[in-house]
Amino acid sequence: MLPYSLLGYRTIVKTSIGATQYLLVYGTEAVIPAEVEIPSLRIISEAELSNTEWVSKQIDQLTLIDEKRMVAVCHGQLYRQRMVRSFHKRVRARIFKVGQLVLERIFPHQDEYKGKFTLNWQSPYMVHKVLSGGALVLSEMDGTVWPKPINSDAVKRYYV
Repeated sequence: MLPYSLLGYRTIVKTSIGATQYLLVYGTEAVIPAEVEIPSLRIISEAELSNTEWVSKQIDQLTLIDEKRMVAVCHGQLYRQRMVRSFHKRVRARIFKVGQLVLERIFPHQDEYKGKFTLNWQSPYMVHKVLSGGALVLSEMDGTVWPKPINSDAVKRYYV
């Protein structure tokens, strides 16, 4: 069943590139086995061509492959821009400043985790340094600085 699944996967139009993978590799759409037994218009027209006409038609299709691939690349870039735009609509930036109080999230794999009915956040810490890429260096309330930075997704602002 794997060859049939792969054929189906490679001949479905992908939203991100706007074409089938088969078309981008071979320059033409795939001929499914049913079309060979029950010929379609395309199969009949190709069967009635002479060898020289068929070769010239194949050469024309090969010259168009690069154009089809470029169209797929442009389509992929536009699709990526749409995805980035929709992502930024839903996600808000988390901006922290030095001196702000934050709570650290307790994840299930940490030693401090005591079950699903306990608190999910640890006592307040102070932002000691803001690094690029959303990383923070935290310090305890007494001024002890943590040796490792933490991702800003694992903290939330603490309001006194």
